[in-house]
Amino acid sequence: MDRIVDFPIVVFALAFMGLWLSARIGGFIRNRQPDAKEEVSKDYDLVMAAILTMLGLIIGFSFAVAVGRYDERKNFEEAEANAIGTEYVRVDFLPPDNAAKVRALLRSYLDQRIRFYNTRDNHQLQQIYARTSEIQTEMWDQVRVSATAQPTPVSALTVSGMNDVLDSEGYTQAAWLYRMPGEAWVMMAIIAIFCNLMIGYRARHRGATGVLFLVIPLVVAFSFLLVADIDSPRGGIIRVRPVNLMSLSQSFHAQ
Repeated sequence: MDRIVDFPIVVFALAFMGLWLSARIGGFIRNRQPDAKEEVSKDYDLVMAAILTMLGLIIGFSFAVAVGRYDERKNFEEAEANAIGTEYVRVDFLPPDNAAKVRALLRSYLDQRIRFYNTRDNHQLQQIYARTSEIQTEMWDQVRVSATAQPTPVSALTVSGMNDVLDSEGYTQAAWLYRMPGEAWVMMAIIAIFCNLMIGYRARHRGATGVLFLVIPLVVAFSFLLVADIDSPRGGIIRVRPVNLMSLSQSFHAQ
């Protein structure tokens, strides 16, 4: 079952409805109780300010973590393009027949990497994984055979470059798998619910209308939406585009 945070719109809808209901429940509870003394009200305001501050800090920290992961995915996309481009040049050191085969495999491999970044379909993604693994094996076999037949420092450069190509794919895969922990989402949700309960409780005491109950739930829900969108590699609008890989592909076709 896919994680709910992979669908930012669902996160927004659930967060908004849950927080709005929390605010309404807080107002309902306050309506059934007598007015609090002035000293109690001051203490209540202090606690509410502290909880709101904590919620803001946690959302800010979560946003920073999501942005960091996004930047990491962008950096690895650039590293993949550099590794493939470098190896494409280094295969000149291989025998002509092997060099032609490795270049053809690198072009096919590059197409699979671009598809990896663009696809959202899980079935297609599994096919991409399988085809990528096959091409990696074929490329390594071609380089290994050539390097074994002619073990020279020049052929070692080709082996090292192919190793970088394979490693860069693994680093990218790890960066796409590492996400915000589910515990962090649960903590944010609990604190946000308590905040809206207390806001509803206090706002009702001050004669606030039901429209005001929408403000904090809407703002917090939008914050959750943004964090989930950036943290989701495939489910959101803000995604890493394979601009460097696509530029490299165009240069290959131009050659």
